[in-house]
Amino acid sequence: MAKVEHDLTDTQWHALMEAWGGCAYCGGDGAALQKDCMLPISRGGRYTLLNVVPACASCNASKCNTEVITWMRRKRLDEPAFLARQVAIARSLADPADPAGLPAPVDPPA
Repeated sequence: MAKVEHDLTDTQWHALMEAWGGCAYCGGDGAALQKDCMLPISRGGRYTLLNVVPACASCNASKCNTEVITWMRRKRLDEPAFLARQVAIARSLADPADPAGLPAPVDPPA
């Protein structure tokens, strides 16, 4: 695998865990949370603020190297709510001095 740039800092990781308040997928808390790449590293993802969410071991193992939307649809999880929350959290934690690092605003479905 070619050298991949991972730029998620420890500060950002702790802020992500606090903002989500548990597993980003099932909401479970109490267990050690793991860094899960919504777009897996094996598919070109990186450990970045916009690609990482906290996941419990069960959800992380179940998702494995599947892209998050595909996995959520298969598990019949609330994909729109997850995506809206992920964007809101990422925007709240992004560096305002780096507008390129901000996700684009999401328009609600018509």
